[in-house]
Amino acid sequence: MTKKILLTILTILLLSVPAFGQDYIVGEDDVLKVMVYDHDDMTTTVRVSGDGTIILPLLNRVNVAGMTITAISEKVSKLLADGYIVNPQVNMFIEEFRSKKVVILGQVNKPGLYELSGVTSLLELISKAGGLTKDAGGTTIIKRKTGPGDADRNDVMTIDMTRLIEKGDTSQNVMMMSGDNVYIEKAGVYYVTGEVKKPDAYKFEEDMTVIKAITKAGGFSDKASKGTVNIIRRIHDREEVMKKAKMDEPILPEDVIVVPESFF
Repeated sequence: MTKKILLTILTILLLSVPAFGQDYIVGEDDVLKVMVYDHDDMTTTVRVSGDGTIILPLLNRVNVAGMTITAISEKVSKLLADGYIVNPQVNMFIEEFRSKKVVILGQVNKPGLYELSGVTSLLELISKAGGLTKDAGGTTIIKRKTGPGDADRNDVMTIDMTRLIEKGDTSQNVMMMSGDNVYIEKAGVYYVTGEVKKPDAYKFEEDMTVIKAITKAGGFSDKASKGTVNIIRRIHDREEVMKKAKMDEPILPEDVIVVPESFF
């Protein structure tokens, strides 16, 4: 997950941000511009009140709590059509977004509380937080309140960062909501020791196999016994040894790959 790849995907997503506006859920202090085609006297700018309502000409107070711009436009159209205007064409835009507060922690360069104005995606939030650290793993956890008054209940979303950043899967690039808690997990590590050129701990990556791990460690040394590579794996607080592991054997975080010395 290089910075270059992250910046490229972020640039592409930024170009498409306006498309998310109609799906934005309005909230307290958002300012909406309402226009009705061929009825200039209906044009108005309103602020969403603390109880989730707006005041419109003819209709007075309209409840818009938890609704998207598209849904509000449809609701206002139906209300106006009920005895006020024949076939009303309502256009609605967000003129001013409320400030959203989001916490991002874990493997970003500037973790903390961020106030976000407007529609903000996960990648944009990561960018605001200084980008990912070199130890960032492939999983991000987002905890989101389920609704007003449910402070102790949260939906938990698991984001696959490999799919998002390396494969460009924008379905993983969720829009941030006020109160979100985002945690970027640290990548797991595995260890390669014995007769390799660069024995060390290495950052775990998906689809890692024994041969890939050894290659990361610089390859076999001249003394290596290539056919007797072992894997030491911790399972339920005890260690198990996989002897003579195949080169295409998948490895797991915390595995220790041991390359013994050949005596022949």
